Amino acid sequence: MPLLKRLLAWFQPDTTRPLTQAWLAALWMGLLANWPLWKQLQTLPGINLGFTLAFAGMVIAATGAVLSLLAWPRLIKGVIVLLLLAAGALAYFIGAYGIVFDPTMVVNMIQTDVRETRDLLSWRLGVSLLLLGALPAWWLLRRPAAPAQSLPRRLGGNLVSFTLGIVAMVVLALSVFATLSSTMRNHKTIRYMVTPLNAVYSVSAVGVRSLSGPKGPPVVIGADAQLLPRAEGAKPPLLLLVVGETARSMNFSLNGYARPTNPELAKLPATSLFSLRDVTSCGTATAASLPCMFAPQGREAFDADKPQENLLDVLQRAGLAVLWLDNQSGCKGLCDRVPNSFTAKLPEGATPLPAGLCDGEECFDEALLHELDKRIAALDPARLQRGLVLVMHQMGSHGPAYFKRSPPDLKHFQPECRSNELQKCPREQVVNGYDNTIATTDRLLARSVQWLQTQQARFDTGMLYVSDHGESLGENGLYLHGMPYAIAPREQTHVPMILWVPEGGALAASLKPGCLQGLINQPASHDNLFHTVMGWVGARADVYQPARDLLAACRR
Repeated sequence: MPLLKRLLAWFQPDTTRPLTQAWLAALWMGLLANWPLWKQLQTLPGINLGFTLAFAGMVIAATGAVLSLLAWPRLIKGVIVLLLLAAGALAYFIGAYGIVFDPTMVVNMIQTDVRETRDLLSWRLGVSLLLLGALPAWWLLRRPAAPAQSLPRRLGGNLVSFTLGIVAMVVLALSVFATLSSTMRNHKTIRYMVTPLNAVYSVSAVGVRSLSGPKGPPVVIGADAQLLPRAEGAKPPLLLLVVGETARSMNFSLNGYARPTNPELAKLPATSLFSLRDVTSCGTATAASLPCMFAPQGREAFDADKPQENLLDVLQRAGLAVLWLDNQSGCKGLCDRVPNSFTAKLPEGATPLPAGLCDGEECFDEALLHELDKRIAALDPARLQRGLVLVMHQMGSHGPAYFKRSPPDLKHFQPECRSNELQKCPREQVVNGYDNTIATTDRLLARSVQWLQTQQARFDTGMLYVSDHGESLGENGLYLHGMPYAIAPREQTHVPMILWVPEGGALAASLKPGCLQGLINQPASHDNLFHTVMGWVGARADVYQPARDLLAACRR
Protein backbone atom coordinates (compact mmCIF):
# COMPACT_ATOMS: atom_id res chain seq x y z
CA MET A 1 0.00 0.00 0.00
CA PRO A 2 2.74 2.56 0.76
CA LEU A 3 4.24 1.84 -2.67
CA LEU A 4 0.84 2.33 -4.33
CA LYS A 5 0.39 5.64 -2.53
CA ARG A 6 3.76 6.79 -3.75
CA LEU A 7 2.90 5.87 -7.33
CA LEU A 8 -0.43 7.71 -7.08
CA ALA A 9 1.34 10.72 -5.60
CA TRP A 10 3.67 10.71 -8.60
CA PHE A 11 0.74 10.96 -11.00
CA GLN A 12 -1.07 13.42 -8.73
CA PRO A 13 1.64 15.92 -7.82
CA ASP A 14 1.16 18.54 -5.15
CA THR A 15 0.11 21.49 -7.30
CA THR A 16 0.58 23.95 -4.48
CA ARG A 17 4.37 23.62 -4.72
CA PRO A 18 6.07 26.31 -6.82
CA LEU A 19 8.39 23.79 -8.52
CA THR A 20 5.44 21.60 -9.49
CA GLN A 21 3.69 24.63 -10.96
CA ALA A 22 6.85 25.56 -12.84
CA TRP A 23 7.21 22.16 -14.48
CA LEU A 24 3.51 21.82 -15.28
CA ALA A 25 3.67 25.21 -17.00
CA ALA A 26 6.80 24.14 -18.87
CA LEU A 27 5.04 20.99 -20.05
CA TRP A 28 1.92 22.90 -21.14
CA MET A 29 3.76 25.65 -22.99
CA GLY A 30 6.44 23.36 -24.39
CA LEU A 31 3.95 20.97 -25.96
CA LEU A 32 0.87 23.03 -26.80
CA ALA A 33 2.01 26.65 -27.24
CA ASN A 34 4.74 25.48 -29.61
CA TRP A 35 2.38 23.91 -32.12
CA PRO A 36 3.68 26.21 -34.93
CA LEU A 37 7.21 24.97 -34.18
CA TRP A 38 6.19 21.30 -34.35
CA LYS A 39 4.30 21.98 -37.56
CA GLN A 40 7.32 23.73 -39.07
CA LEU A 41 9.68 20.91 -38.08
CA GLN A 42 7.59 18.39 -39.97
CA THR A 43 8.10 20.33 -43.21
CA LEU A 44 11.90 20.18 -42.96
CA PRO A 45 13.87 17.43 -44.71
CA GLY A 46 15.47 14.78 -42.54
CA ILE A 47 13.23 15.41 -39.52
CA ASN A 48 11.58 12.31 -38.03
CA LEU A 49 9.31 11.69 -35.08
CA GLY A 50 12.24 10.75 -32.84
CA PHE A 51 13.97 14.09 -33.39
CA THR A 52 10.73 16.01 -32.85
CA LEU A 53 10.13 14.25 -29.52
CA ALA A 54 13.71 14.89 -28.43
CA PHE A 55 13.46 18.54 -29.42
CA ALA A 56 10.17 18.85 -27.52
CA GLY A 57 11.87 17.38 -24.47
CA MET A 58 14.69 19.92 -24.83
CA VAL A 59 12.19 22.79 -24.97
CA ILE A 60 10.32 21.53 -21.91
CA ALA A 61 13.55 20.94 -19.98
CA ALA A 62 14.94 24.37 -20.81
CA THR A 63 11.67 26.10 -19.93
CA GLY A 64 11.39 24.16 -16.69
CA ALA A 65 14.98 25.02 -15.78
CA VAL A 66 14.38 28.73 -16.29
CA LEU A 67 11.15 28.65 -14.28
CA SER A 68 12.86 26.67 -11.51
CA LEU A 69 15.03 29.67 -10.73
CA LEU A 70 11.86 31.72 -10.30
CA ALA A 71 9.94 29.12 -8.29
CA TRP A 72 9.30 31.23 -5.20
CA PRO A 73 5.85 31.31 -3.60
CA ARG A 74 5.18 35.02 -4.14
CA LEU A 75 6.72 35.15 -7.60
CA ILE A 76 6.09 32.04 -9.63
CA LYS A 77 2.35 32.41 -10.25
CA GLY A 78 2.68 35.94 -11.64
CA VAL A 79 5.58 34.91 -13.89
CA ILE A 80 3.74 31.89 -15.24
CA VAL A 81 0.55 33.85 -15.90
CA LEU A 82 2.50 36.42 -17.93
CA LEU A 83 4.32 33.70 -19.88
CA LEU A 84 1.10 31.77 -20.53
CA LEU A 85 -0.59 34.83 -22.02
CA ALA A 86 2.51 35.68 -24.02
CA ALA A 87 2.72 32.08 -25.25
CA GLY A 88 -0.92 32.15 -26.35
CA ALA A 89 -0.38 35.33 -28.35
CA LEU A 90 2.92 34.17 -29.84
CA ALA A 91 1.46 30.83 -30.87
CA TYR A 92 -1.18 32.64 -32.87
CA PHE A 93 1.12 35.15 -34.60
CA ILE A 94 3.87 32.63 -35.36
CA GLY A 95 1.35 30.11 -36.62
CA ALA A 96 -0.74 32.59 -38.61
CA TYR A 97 1.92 34.81 -40.19
CA GLY A 98 5.12 32.79 -39.94
CA ILE A 99 6.83 35.62 -38.02
CA VAL A 100 9.62 35.07 -35.51
CA PHE A 101 10.05 36.76 -32.16
CA ASP A 102 13.46 38.37 -31.68
CA PRO A 103 14.69 41.62 -30.03
CA THR A 104 13.81 43.64 -33.13
CA MET A 105 10.23 42.42 -32.90
CA VAL A 106 10.12 43.55 -29.25
CA VAL A 107 11.15 47.06 -30.31
CA ASN A 108 8.47 47.00 -33.00
CA MET A 109 5.86 46.06 -30.39
CA ILE A 110 6.94 48.88 -28.09
CA GLN A 111 6.64 51.41 -30.91
CA THR A 112 3.35 50.09 -32.32
CA ASP A 113 0.43 52.49 -32.02
CA VAL A 114 -3.24 51.78 -31.41
CA ARG A 115 -4.14 51.67 -35.11
CA GLU A 116 -1.50 49.08 -35.92
CA THR A 117 -2.44 46.99 -32.89
CA ARG A 118 -6.11 47.05 -33.87
CA ASP A 119 -5.30 45.69 -37.32
CA LEU A 120 -3.72 42.62 -35.72
CA LEU A 121 -6.69 41.70 -33.54
CA SER A 122 -8.95 38.81 -34.49
CA TRP A 123 -11.23 36.26 -32.88
CA ARG A 124 -8.66 33.52 -33.54
CA LEU A 125 -6.15 35.49 -31.49
CA GLY A 126 -8.75 35.61 -28.72
CA VAL A 127 -9.27 31.85 -28.91
CA SER A 128 -5.52 31.21 -28.72
CA LEU A 129 -5.19 33.52 -25.73
CA LEU A 130 -8.13 31.85 -24.01
CA LEU A 131 -7.17 28.20 -24.57
CA LEU A 132 -3.40 28.43 -24.29
CA GLY A 133 -3.12 31.30 -21.84
CA ALA A 134 -6.17 32.37 -19.86
CA LEU A 135 -7.63 28.95 -18.95
CA PRO A 136 -4.40 27.45 -17.57
CA ALA A 137 -3.67 30.77 -15.84
CA TRP A 138 -7.12 30.64 -14.21
CA TRP A 139 -6.45 27.07 -13.04
CA LEU A 140 -3.07 28.10 -11.63
CA LEU A 141 -4.41 31.11 -9.74
CA ARG A 142 -6.95 28.85 -8.00
CA ARG A 143 -4.22 26.68 -6.50
CA PRO A 144 -3.81 27.26 -2.74
CA ALA A 145 -0.63 28.73 -1.33
CA ALA A 146 2.34 26.45 -0.80
CA PRO A 147 3.18 25.30 2.73
CA ALA A 148 5.91 27.24 4.46
CA GLN A 149 9.46 26.13 3.72
CA SER A 150 12.81 27.40 4.91
CA LEU A 151 14.84 29.61 2.61
CA PRO A 152 17.83 27.24 2.32
CA ARG A 153 15.56 24.30 1.51
CA ARG A 154 13.60 26.28 -1.09
CA LEU A 155 16.78 27.60 -2.70
CA GLY A 156 18.37 24.16 -2.71
CA GLY A 157 15.32 22.59 -4.31
CA ASN A 158 15.20 25.26 -7.00
CA LEU A 159 18.88 24.80 -7.83
CA VAL A 160 18.54 21.03 -8.00
CA SER A 161 15.51 21.39 -10.30
CA PHE A 162 17.39 23.85 -12.50
CA THR A 163 20.38 21.50 -12.72
CA LEU A 164 18.22 18.52 -13.61
CA GLY A 165 16.51 20.53 -16.34
CA ILE A 166 19.82 21.57 -17.86
CA VAL A 167 21.21 18.04 -17.68
CA ALA A 168 18.07 16.65 -19.36
CA MET A 169 18.32 19.24 -22.12
CA VAL A 170 21.99 18.45 -22.75
CA VAL A 171 21.42 14.69 -22.79
CA LEU A 172 18.55 15.03 -25.27
CA ALA A 173 20.60 17.39 -27.43
CA LEU A 174 23.50 14.95 -27.55
CA SER A 175 21.15 12.11 -28.51
CA VAL A 176 20.18 13.92 -31.73
CA PHE A 177 23.22 16.15 -32.09
CA ALA A 178 23.92 15.56 -35.78
CA THR A 179 20.38 16.39 -36.87
CA LEU A 180 20.10 19.22 -34.34
CA SER A 181 23.27 21.01 -35.46
CA SER A 182 22.31 20.69 -39.12
CA THR A 183 18.77 21.97 -38.47
CA MET A 184 19.92 24.94 -36.39
CA ARG A 185 22.53 25.86 -39.00
CA ASN A 186 20.32 25.56 -42.07
CA HIS A 187 17.00 26.74 -40.60
CA LYS A 188 17.86 29.60 -38.25
CA THR A 189 14.25 30.70 -37.86
CA ILE A 190 13.62 27.65 -35.65
CA ARG A 191 15.48 29.16 -32.71
CA TYR A 192 13.16 32.21 -32.73
CA MET A 193 10.04 30.02 -32.70
CA VAL A 194 10.66 28.33 -29.33
CA THR A 195 7.91 29.73 -27.11
CA PRO A 196 8.09 31.26 -24.50
CA LEU A 197 11.90 31.16 -24.34
CA ASN A 198 12.04 33.43 -27.40
CA ALA A 199 10.04 36.04 -25.48
CA VAL A 200 12.20 35.70 -22.35
CA TYR A 201 15.41 36.10 -24.33
CA SER A 202 14.21 38.93 -26.58
CA VAL A 203 12.61 41.03 -23.85
CA SER A 204 15.68 40.54 -21.65
CA ALA A 205 18.02 41.55 -24.47
CA VAL A 206 16.09 44.74 -25.15
CA GLY A 207 15.94 45.54 -21.44
CA VAL A 208 19.68 45.05 -20.97
CA ARG A 209 20.42 47.18 -24.02
CA SER A 210 18.19 50.01 -22.80
CA LEU A 211 19.74 49.97 -19.32
CA SER A 212 23.34 49.71 -20.50
CA GLY A 213 23.02 52.18 -23.37
CA PRO A 214 24.41 55.69 -23.19
CA LYS A 215 22.28 58.30 -21.48
CA GLY A 216 21.84 61.96 -22.31
CA PRO A 217 21.32 63.84 -25.59
CA PRO A 218 22.17 62.19 -28.92
CA VAL A 219 25.72 62.46 -30.20
CA VAL A 220 26.20 65.43 -32.52
CA ILE A 221 27.14 64.58 -36.11
CA GLY A 222 27.95 66.96 -38.93
CA ALA A 223 28.87 69.82 -36.59
CA ASP A 224 30.55 71.60 -39.51
CA ALA A 225 27.51 71.34 -41.81
CA GLN A 226 27.13 74.14 -44.34
CA LEU A 227 25.65 74.82 -47.76
CA LEU A 228 27.65 75.12 -50.93
CA PRO A 229 27.39 78.58 -52.51
CA ARG A 230 24.74 78.92 -55.20
CA ALA A 231 25.19 80.74 -58.45
CA GLU A 232 23.74 84.23 -58.49
CA GLY A 233 20.04 84.08 -59.30
CA ALA A 234 19.81 80.32 -58.76
CA LYS A 235 16.70 79.05 -57.02
CA PRO A 236 16.97 77.32 -53.63
CA PRO A 237 16.39 73.55 -53.69
CA LEU A 238 13.14 71.91 -52.64
CA LEU A 239 13.57 68.18 -52.18
CA LEU A 240 10.49 66.13 -51.35
CA LEU A 241 11.64 62.95 -49.60
CA VAL A 242 8.82 60.41 -49.43
CA VAL A 243 9.47 57.59 -46.97
CA GLY A 244 7.36 54.66 -48.07
CA GLU A 245 6.03 51.94 -45.80
CA THR A 246 6.12 48.18 -46.45
CA ALA A 247 6.51 48.57 -50.23
CA ARG A 248 8.46 45.88 -52.02
CA SER A 249 10.19 46.59 -55.29
CA MET A 250 8.96 43.52 -57.13
CA ASN A 251 5.34 44.77 -57.08
CA PHE A 252 6.12 48.04 -58.90
CA SER A 253 5.29 47.91 -62.60
CA LEU A 254 8.04 50.49 -63.12
CA ASN A 255 10.40 47.68 -62.11
CA GLY A 256 8.95 45.07 -64.45
CA TYR A 257 5.94 43.81 -62.48
CA ALA A 258 3.32 42.50 -64.89
CA ARG A 259 0.39 44.32 -63.29
CA PRO A 260 -0.10 48.08 -63.89
CA THR A 261 0.51 49.19 -60.31
CA ASN A 262 2.18 52.47 -61.39
CA PRO A 263 -0.14 53.87 -64.08
CA GLU A 264 0.25 57.51 -63.02
CA LEU A 265 4.02 57.56 -62.65
CA ALA A 266 4.33 55.74 -65.97
CA LYS A 267 2.85 58.82 -67.68
CA LEU A 268 5.76 61.02 -66.58
CA PRO A 269 8.65 61.54 -69.03
CA ALA A 270 11.24 58.77 -68.80
CA THR A 271 13.89 61.48 -68.98
CA SER A 272 12.87 62.81 -65.55
CA LEU A 273 11.65 59.71 -63.64
CA PHE A 274 14.10 56.99 -62.66
CA SER A 275 13.11 53.86 -60.75
CA LEU A 276 16.06 51.98 -59.28
CA ARG A 277 15.42 48.25 -59.39
CA ASP A 278 18.10 46.78 -57.11
CA VAL A 279 17.81 48.59 -53.79
CA THR A 280 18.35 46.93 -50.40
CA SER A 281 16.91 48.10 -47.08
CA CYS A 282 18.66 48.67 -43.75
CA GLY A 283 16.24 46.43 -41.89
CA THR A 284 13.02 44.48 -42.17
CA ALA A 285 10.91 46.68 -39.88
CA THR A 286 10.31 50.41 -39.49
CA ALA A 287 11.91 50.61 -36.06
CA ALA A 288 15.15 49.22 -37.45
CA SER A 289 15.19 50.80 -40.91
CA LEU A 290 14.22 54.41 -40.25
CA PRO A 291 17.04 55.33 -37.84
CA CYS A 292 19.53 53.41 -39.98
CA MET A 293 18.59 54.94 -43.34
CA PHE A 294 18.83 58.48 -41.91
CA ALA A 295 22.30 57.79 -40.47
CA PRO A 296 25.62 58.28 -42.32
CA GLN A 297 27.33 55.04 -41.28
CA GLY A 298 25.43 52.50 -43.35
CA ARG A 299 23.81 49.28 -42.17
CA GLU A 300 26.99 47.38 -41.29
CA ALA A 301 28.39 50.11 -39.02
CA PHE A 302 25.16 51.58 -37.64
CA ASP A 303 24.57 50.97 -33.93
CA ALA A 304 20.98 51.57 -32.85
CA ASP A 305 22.05 51.44 -29.19
CA LYS A 306 24.15 54.60 -29.53
CA PRO A 307 21.75 57.51 -30.05
CA GLN A 308 22.99 60.14 -32.44
CA GLU A 309 21.69 62.97 -34.58
CA ASN A 310 20.52 62.16 -38.07
CA LEU A 311 20.21 63.56 -41.58
CA LEU A 312 17.49 66.03 -40.61
CA ASP A 313 19.67 67.54 -37.85
CA VAL A 314 22.57 67.98 -40.27
CA LEU A 315 20.40 69.61 -42.93
CA GLN A 316 18.91 71.97 -40.38
CA ARG A 317 22.35 72.83 -39.01
CA ALA A 318 23.48 73.63 -42.55
CA GLY A 319 20.76 76.31 -42.68
CA LEU A 320 17.97 74.59 -44.62
CA ALA A 321 14.30 74.51 -43.65
CA VAL A 322 13.22 70.99 -42.70
CA LEU A 323 9.68 69.71 -42.21
CA TRP A 324 8.51 66.18 -41.34
CA LEU A 325 4.88 65.25 -42.08
CA ASP A 326 3.65 61.95 -40.68
CA ASN A 327 0.70 59.78 -41.62
CA GLN A 328 1.79 56.82 -39.52
CA SER A 329 2.86 56.06 -35.97
CA GLY A 330 5.62 58.66 -35.77
CA CYS A 331 9.18 59.32 -36.84
CA LYS A 332 10.95 57.03 -34.32
CA GLY A 333 12.74 60.05 -32.86
CA LEU A 334 14.14 61.32 -36.17
CA CYS A 335 12.04 64.49 -36.27
CA ASP A 336 12.20 65.40 -32.59
CA ARG A 337 14.48 68.40 -33.21
CA VAL A 338 12.94 69.72 -36.45
CA PRO A 339 9.46 71.07 -37.27
CA ASN A 340 7.05 68.15 -37.56
CA SER A 341 3.34 67.45 -37.71
CA PHE A 342 0.75 64.76 -38.37
CA THR A 343 -1.73 64.79 -41.24
CA ALA A 344 -4.68 65.20 -38.90
CA LYS A 345 -3.07 68.23 -37.22
CA LEU A 346 -3.88 71.02 -39.67
CA PRO A 347 -2.14 74.40 -39.65
CA GLU A 348 -4.03 77.41 -38.36
CA GLY A 349 -6.54 78.71 -40.89
CA ALA A 350 -6.39 75.55 -43.02
CA THR A 351 -9.47 74.20 -44.72
CA PRO A 352 -10.79 70.90 -43.33
CA LEU A 353 -9.65 67.66 -44.90
CA PRO A 354 -11.88 66.65 -47.83
CA ALA A 355 -14.61 64.13 -47.12
CA GLY A 356 -13.48 60.54 -47.57
CA LEU A 357 -9.80 61.29 -46.97
CA CYS A 358 -9.98 60.33 -43.29
CA ASP A 359 -12.35 58.08 -41.35
CA GLY A 360 -11.72 59.52 -37.90
CA GLU A 361 -9.09 56.92 -37.08
CA GLU A 362 -6.62 57.18 -39.95
CA CYS A 363 -6.16 59.04 -43.22
CA PHE A 364 -5.18 57.95 -46.68
CA ASP A 365 -1.70 59.11 -47.61
CA GLU A 366 -3.04 61.76 -49.95
CA ALA A 367 -3.81 63.79 -46.82
CA LEU A 368 -0.06 64.48 -46.70
CA LEU A 369 -0.55 66.90 -49.60
CA HIS A 370 -3.39 68.83 -47.99
CA GLU A 371 -2.55 72.49 -47.24
CA LEU A 372 1.14 71.98 -47.90
CA ASP A 373 1.61 75.61 -48.87
CA LYS A 374 0.31 76.79 -45.49
CA ARG A 375 2.50 74.31 -43.63
CA ILE A 376 5.54 75.58 -45.51
CA ALA A 377 4.58 79.22 -45.00
CA ALA A 378 4.81 78.64 -41.24
CA LEU A 379 8.52 77.77 -41.49
CA ASP A 380 11.43 80.16 -40.94
CA PRO A 381 11.53 82.47 -44.01
CA ALA A 382 15.30 82.86 -43.82
CA ARG A 383 15.76 79.12 -43.99
CA LEU A 384 13.29 78.79 -46.85
CA GLN A 385 15.42 81.18 -48.87
CA ARG A 386 18.26 78.68 -48.57
CA GLY A 387 16.14 75.64 -49.41
CA LEU A 388 13.66 73.13 -48.05
CA VAL A 389 13.71 69.39 -47.41
CA LEU A 390 10.16 68.13 -46.91
CA VAL A 391 9.76 64.58 -45.60
CA MET A 392 6.48 62.68 -45.95
CA HIS A 393 6.14 59.48 -43.92
CA GLN A 394 3.47 57.24 -45.43
CA MET A 395 1.08 54.70 -44.02
CA GLY A 396 1.74 53.09 -47.39
CA SER A 397 1.15 49.34 -47.58
CA HIS A 398 1.17 48.61 -43.87
CA GLY A 399 -0.44 45.25 -43.20
CA PRO A 400 -2.11 43.04 -42.43
CA ALA A 401 -5.24 45.10 -43.20
CA TYR A 402 -4.14 46.10 -46.71
CA PHE A 403 -7.76 46.76 -47.71
CA LYS A 404 -7.78 49.77 -45.36
CA ARG A 405 -4.87 51.44 -47.16
CA SER A 406 -6.50 52.08 -50.54
CA PRO A 407 -9.55 54.25 -51.34
CA PRO A 408 -12.56 52.78 -53.17
CA ASP A 409 -11.61 54.28 -56.56
CA LEU A 410 -8.16 52.63 -56.49
CA LYS A 411 -9.26 49.07 -55.78
CA HIS A 412 -8.44 47.94 -59.31
CA PHE A 413 -7.41 44.41 -58.39
CA GLN A 414 -10.33 42.30 -57.23
CA PRO A 415 -11.35 40.45 -55.24
CA GLU A 416 -9.12 41.62 -52.42
CA CYS A 417 -8.69 40.09 -49.00
CA ARG A 418 -10.98 41.98 -46.61
CA SER A 419 -9.57 40.42 -43.48
CA ASN A 420 -6.55 41.00 -41.29
CA GLU A 421 -6.12 37.22 -41.05
CA LEU A 422 -4.20 36.89 -44.27
CA GLN A 423 -3.65 33.16 -43.94
CA LYS A 424 -7.42 32.65 -44.23
CA CYS A 425 -7.64 34.38 -47.62
CA PRO A 426 -6.57 32.87 -50.94
CA ARG A 427 -3.11 34.21 -51.70
CA GLU A 428 -4.38 35.86 -54.90
CA GLN A 429 -6.72 38.02 -52.80
CA VAL A 430 -3.89 38.97 -50.45
CA VAL A 431 -1.79 40.08 -53.41
CA ASN A 432 -4.76 41.99 -54.86
CA GLY A 433 -5.20 43.97 -51.65
CA TYR A 434 -1.48 44.67 -51.47
CA ASP A 435 -1.24 45.75 -55.11
CA ASN A 436 -4.08 48.21 -54.53
CA THR A 437 -1.93 49.87 -51.88
CA ILE A 438 0.94 50.18 -54.36
CA ALA A 439 -1.43 51.86 -56.82
CA THR A 440 -2.41 54.23 -54.00
CA THR A 441 1.24 55.11 -53.43
CA ASP A 442 1.60 55.60 -57.18
CA ARG A 443 -1.12 58.26 -57.16
CA LEU A 444 0.38 59.98 -54.12
CA LEU A 445 3.76 60.23 -55.85
CA ALA A 446 2.24 61.43 -59.13
CA ARG A 447 0.25 64.13 -57.35
CA SER A 448 3.33 65.05 -55.34
CA VAL A 449 5.11 65.69 -58.61
CA GLN A 450 2.19 67.84 -59.75
CA TRP A 451 2.48 69.88 -56.55
CA LEU A 452 6.24 70.22 -56.98
CA GLN A 453 5.67 71.57 -60.47
CA THR A 454 3.59 74.39 -58.95
CA GLN A 455 6.62 75.35 -56.84
CA GLN A 456 9.11 75.63 -59.69
CA ALA A 457 8.84 79.39 -59.95
CA ARG A 458 10.29 79.62 -56.46
CA PHE A 459 12.36 76.45 -55.96
CA ASP A 460 14.52 74.01 -57.87
CA THR A 461 12.34 70.98 -57.16
CA GLY A 462 12.91 67.24 -57.03
CA MET A 463 11.57 64.10 -55.38
CA LEU A 464 13.13 60.99 -53.90
CA TYR A 465 10.92 58.09 -52.81
CA VAL A 466 12.18 55.02 -50.97
CA SER A 467 10.42 52.44 -48.83
CA ASP A 468 11.65 51.48 -45.37
CA HIS A 469 11.35 47.71 -45.92
CA GLY A 470 9.46 45.15 -47.93
CA GLU A 471 6.79 42.55 -47.17
CA SER A 472 6.12 38.83 -47.41
CA LEU A 473 2.81 37.92 -49.01
CA GLY A 474 2.64 34.22 -48.30
CA GLU A 475 5.86 33.11 -49.97
CA ASN A 476 7.08 30.00 -48.11
CA GLY A 477 4.26 30.50 -45.61
CA LEU A 478 5.54 33.90 -44.46
CA TYR A 479 3.43 37.05 -44.10
CA LEU A 480 4.18 40.63 -43.07
CA HIS A 481 7.79 41.55 -42.21
CA GLY A 482 10.27 41.79 -39.34
CA MET A 483 12.34 38.64 -39.91
CA PRO A 484 15.91 38.79 -38.54
CA TYR A 485 17.93 40.46 -41.28
CA ALA A 486 20.43 37.63 -41.67
CA ILE A 487 17.68 35.18 -42.62
CA ALA A 488 15.08 37.56 -44.06
CA PRO A 489 13.73 36.70 -47.54
CA ARG A 490 14.37 39.11 -50.38
CA GLU A 491 10.70 40.13 -50.36
CA GLN A 492 11.35 41.92 -47.05
CA THR A 493 14.65 43.62 -47.98
CA HIS A 494 14.23 44.51 -51.69
CA VAL A 495 12.64 47.98 -51.77
CA PRO A 496 11.71 50.55 -54.43
CA MET A 497 13.58 53.82 -54.86
CA ILE A 498 12.33 56.44 -57.33
CA LEU A 499 13.98 59.72 -58.32
CA TRP A 500 12.17 62.55 -60.07
CA VAL A 501 14.62 65.06 -61.49
CA PRO A 502 12.74 67.48 -63.77
CA GLU A 503 14.29 68.51 -67.04
CA GLY A 504 15.29 72.15 -67.08
CA GLY A 505 16.05 72.24 -63.35
CA ALA A 506 19.41 73.18 -61.94
CA LEU A 507 20.11 69.65 -60.72
CA ALA A 508 19.33 68.07 -64.10
CA ALA A 509 21.56 70.65 -65.81
CA SER A 510 24.44 69.76 -63.47
CA LEU A 511 24.34 66.05 -64.35
CA LYS A 512 25.86 64.21 -67.30
CA PRO A 513 23.26 63.39 -69.97
CA GLY A 514 21.89 59.86 -69.60
CA CYS A 515 23.81 59.16 -66.41
CA LEU A 516 20.74 58.77 -64.19
CA GLN A 517 19.37 56.19 -66.62
CA GLY A 518 22.48 54.15 -65.95
CA LEU A 519 21.63 53.96 -62.24
CA ILE A 520 18.42 52.01 -62.83
CA ASN A 521 19.98 48.55 -62.71
CA GLN A 522 22.94 49.36 -60.46
CA PRO A 523 22.92 48.02 -56.87
CA ALA A 524 21.97 50.62 -54.26
CA SER A 525 20.76 50.59 -50.67
CA HIS A 526 19.56 52.68 -47.77
CA ASP A 527 23.26 53.36 -47.15
CA ASN A 528 23.07 55.81 -50.06
CA LEU A 529 20.16 57.88 -48.75
CA PHE A 530 21.96 60.18 -46.26
CA HIS A 531 24.70 61.13 -48.71
CA THR A 532 22.49 61.38 -51.80
CA VAL A 533 20.15 63.82 -50.06
CA MET A 534 23.07 65.94 -48.85
CA GLY A 535 24.54 66.01 -52.32
CA TRP A 536 21.16 66.77 -53.90
CA VAL A 537 20.53 69.91 -51.82
CA GLY A 538 24.15 71.10 -51.78
CA ALA A 539 24.84 70.43 -48.08
CA ARG A 540 28.29 69.36 -46.93
CA ALA A 541 29.77 68.12 -43.62
CA ASP A 542 32.54 65.86 -42.45
CA VAL A 543 30.11 62.91 -42.43
CA TYR A 544 29.27 63.32 -46.13
CA GLN A 545 30.74 60.51 -48.26
CA PRO A 546 30.72 61.21 -52.02
CA ALA A 547 31.21 57.50 -52.75
CA ARG A 548 27.76 56.83 -51.31
CA ASP A 549 26.09 59.74 -53.08
CA LEU A 550 24.21 58.20 -56.00
CA LEU A 551 24.40 61.48 -57.92
CA ALA A 552 28.11 62.18 -57.34
CA ALA A 553 29.35 60.13 -60.30
CA CYS A 554 26.80 61.83 -62.56
CA ARG A 555 27.84 65.40 -61.83
CA ARG A 556 29.66 67.26 -64.58
